[in-house]
Parts: sequence; structure tokens; C-alpha cells
Amino acid sequence: MDREPHAAEEESLLEAFWAVARRLRHRTRVALEPWNVTPSQSRAIGVLSRHGEMRLSALAEHLRIAPRSATEVVDDLQQQGLALRSPDPADRRATLVALSEQGVATASAIHAARTAEGERLFAVLEPADRAELTRLLRVLRD
Repeated sequence: MDREPHAAEEESLLEAFWAVARRLRHRTRVALEPWNVTPSQSRAIGVLSRHGEMRLSALAEHLRIAPRSATEVVDDLQQQGLALRSPDPADRRATLVALSEQGVATASAIHAARTAEGERLFAVLEPADRAELTRLLRVLRD
């Protein structure tokens, strides 16, 4: 009997966590609509914004996706004028990718929109609760 209430508490925590994650993903998709980018494209824009020009293989590692998938994401970003490809001067077989000027501006706008959306989501929490949630999530992340 001792394990049943404990299991129910874990289920409740897990369900609450996933419900919040789904809500945040939905809000993020809605927030990205003005720029016509997918969440995976937005993640790639964020990585390139933070780290600058890099090889496609490095981008794939940062995104934790297959190199072929990173190529597809960059293809889409390039078609939208948000990313540029260039040959890697250190290795002719490799390709570098970077944000275009439009991509830099889009990265900044997306960051601001996501930050505002996060603020709205967490605004219901008191400052001490927000700090504690941040601490707990960092523990789980690390």
C-alpha cells in the first residue's frame, strides 16, 4: 500500500509536467507564426545566433539531430533568406552555415517573442516560486 500513493504522486507530477510542456510548445508555435518558421528552424536560428557560423555537422550536434535533418532545416532557412552557406576554407568537403542579416533580425525578434511568452506563462508564479522552479529545473537538466 505504501507504494500506491507514491506512484500516484509521481503520475500526478509527471502529468502536470507534460501538460505544462505541451502548453509551452503550443504557445511557442503560436508565437513563431509571424516569422513562418517551425520550432526546429527556430532552434537552429537560436543556435546560430548564439554560436555564430559553424559547420552543418556542428549544428546537427547542437540540435541533437541527424546531419541529414540539419541539412533539411538549413535548406528551408536558406530558401527563406534566413541563412547562408559557404565552403569551409579549412576543409573543402565541409559547409559552413551562418545567419543572414534577415536571419539575425529574425533571431532577435523570435527571442523577444519567446521571452515575452515565457513571462506570460510564468507570471502566475510568485517571484520566490519562480526562483525555486528555476533551481529545480536546473537540477533536473544537469
